[in-house]
Amino acid sequence: QVQLVESGGGLVQAGDSLRLSCAASGRTFSSYAMGWFRQAPGKEREVVAAISRSGGRTYYADSVKGRFTISRDNAKNTVYLQMNSLKPEDTAVYYCAADFRYSSTWYGLNEGDYDSWGQGTQVTVSS
Repeated sequence: QVQLVESGGGLVQAGDSLRLSCAASGRTFSSYAMGWFRQAPGKEREVVAAISRSGGRTYYADSVKGRFTISRDNAKNTVYLQMNSLKPEDTAVYYCAADFRYSSTWYGLNEGDYDSWGQGTQVTVSS
């Protein structure tokens, strides 16, 4: 497992942008597929975006496609979530997750696919 620390959340207005960062400990970050999930009050945690260990494959939920971009810098042990054109419905606690995989093309879309989680960062979008 790796230790994950998210940062970059905050309170913004609709239409603004934020970039979330997730810093991972350890020297094998490039062996981990990464995902961003979010959980709004009263709702289940849902996948927002995911990226393979190589960065060559990415996934986006339909609700964020075209607005959010997931990327990773394996040299910095960091995965990012660039969020543009934010909407009030994007308000949630955002979590990053990691899972060790030998496959360079795999990414997970479910909570159970990941065994390491960050503590979460709050994103609030006002209308």
